[in-house]
Amino acid sequence: MINEVEKLYEMLKKVQEPKGYSFNKDKKRVFELLEALLINKRRYGYMCCPCRLASGDRELDKDIICPCIYRAPDVEAYGSCYCNLYVSTAWNEEKIPHVYVPERRPPEKIPY
Repeated sequence: MINEVEKLYEMLKKVQEPKGYSFNKDKKRVFELLEALLINKRRYGYMCCPCRLASGDRELDKDIICPCIYRAPDVEAYGSCYCNLYVSTAWNEEKIPHVYVPERRPPEKIPY
C-alpha cells in the first residue's frame, strides 16, 4: 500500500499546490490520511474524508469527497482543512496558530 500512497501523494501534490494548497509538513500524518483515503476508495468506491463518517452513498457523501467542499473555507479561516491534510504555507511555517478546525458539515448530513 505504501507505493500506492506515495503515488497518490505525488499526484495530489502536483494538482493541489498550483491551487495554493500544501500538504501538512508532518509527512507521517499525511501518509496516514492518504492511506485512509485509499481504504475509503476501496470500501465505498470514492475517496471520502477519513476524518468524517461516510454513508456509503456517493450522492449523500459528495460534500466530503476529498478535497471536500469545506476545505477552501477552512484553509482560508484556519490555515488548515478539518483533518489537517491540506494547509496553507503560513500554517506550515507556523506563522499562524494551529487551532482546532470546527466541523462545517451540517448535522443532518452526518450518518448515525
